[in-house]
Amino acid sequence: MSAPVLDRRSFLALPVLATTPLAAQFDANRTPKNLRIEAVDVVVTNPDERPLGNYVLVKITTSEPGLYGWGDATCSGSEMAVATMLEEHLAPALIGRDPMQIGNLWQTLYHLPYYRSGSVHMSAMSGIDMALWDIKGKVAGLPVYELLGGKMRERLLTYRSAGGASIEEVEDGARALMERGYKVVKVQVAAPGAESGYAVPSSERVQAETQAAYDRGVPPSQLWEPEPYVRILPKLFAHLRKTVGDQVGLLHDVHERVTPSQAIRLAKALEEYDLFYLEDVLRPEHLDTYAIIRQQCSTPLAMGEVYTGAWEGLQLITDHLIDYARHDIAHVGGISTLRKVAALCEPYGIETAFHGPGNISPVSHMAHCHVSYSVPNFGIQEFAVGWGDGVRAVFSASPVFEDGYISIHDMPGLGIDVNEDEARKRPYKRRLRPTIRRADDTPWAY
Repeated sequence: MSAPVLDRRSFLALPVLATTPLAAQFDANRTPKNLRIEAVDVVVTNPDERPLGNYVLVKITTSEPGLYGWGDATCSGSEMAVATMLEEHLAPALIGRDPMQIGNLWQTLYHLPYYRSGSVHMSAMSGIDMALWDIKGKVAGLPVYELLGGKMRERLLTYRSAGGASIEEVEDGARALMERGYKVVKVQVAAPGAESGYAVPSSERVQAETQAAYDRGVPPSQLWEPEPYVRILPKLFAHLRKTVGDQVGLLHDVHERVTPSQAIRLAKALEEYDLFYLEDVLRPEHLDTYAIIRQQCSTPLAMGEVYTGAWEGLQLITDHLIDYARHDIAHVGGISTLRKVAALCEPYGIETAFHGPGNISPVSHMAHCHVSYSVPNFGIQEFAVGWGDGVRAVFSASPVFEDGYISIHDMPGLGIDVNEDEARKRPYKRRLRPTIRRADDTPWAY
């Protein structure tokens, strides 16, 4: 019989699995001696059968009966490469090692392939790192955030997206989220003439073409022209500030889809609308342009979700060219890396805004919360998901939304379990990310 959901008022709360509670599976009153890693298992699952819904899950089993940990190694678009990296190249180095030596194992696995870093390697490392912290928390009988120094706050400010094909549709979506208690809303609008776009609904024609590409096992393609987008965005914010007011925080994700000169124009044009932040206004390759933007306007900037290591984008932090760090726990090396990023940002007055989309699993979302609870320079935690029955069947828990904030319970470790039988019933589906192209077929940034 399933236990009650964590919060009946939350549409995102997930029921606890019909298994023995985590705290009872392992006697945390005694620290096991000669504890060793006995197995590393990888499960690739798509619980809700969504296009970007494949999750790569890592289970580390120890020599102590009932003591194991779960991690998330999801890398959307490279899931099977990550699974192979785990099974063939990293897992063998863990067998027989002490799972409590997280730092030692992290460094071992980081240097093991010699040609280190990159999205596949670091996502695999992220899953292992989360699972090891999960084990350590269970041995201590404490939530992971307690091992990171304890709570700095009782709840985490969050946001969700309102996207639309028109400015009016975006306004309606923003109002609906505000009515549910959101204090911050990400707003995205389709560019004039566009039939699709980031975080906005696609036309029926594009949806049909996308499904046809999925059926053939090839990447779909989307058309994007940056100039119309750059022109409409200030109009969106001018409209929203007049209609929904200035009491709600508004942020926007450029998703790196403009040129450096367009990014400068855009950041300057949006300055008067007092954004919470402007996200990913440039590709990582255009690092120097951040300095130009900083010299010309005060629009808050956020960057980091595409990084796959702690030191990528280091100059953005040390030169104070951004205001929020957007690193993703599933891609940069897990909890161990994310806390280093937060510590590096702290003396520069840069806050965290860790990347939390729907294409990472609830394991990562729980892990994000543990770090966000514990760091002093927390800003906001993205929790932009709407999971279905499949995810609820596979995962035992998720952060709970209430009145603009999310929170997690205080169970040992990460506080989440995985129903492996249910996960294996919902296997990997090949759903490649779309290619973005200009009207003349030039490949463009995602």
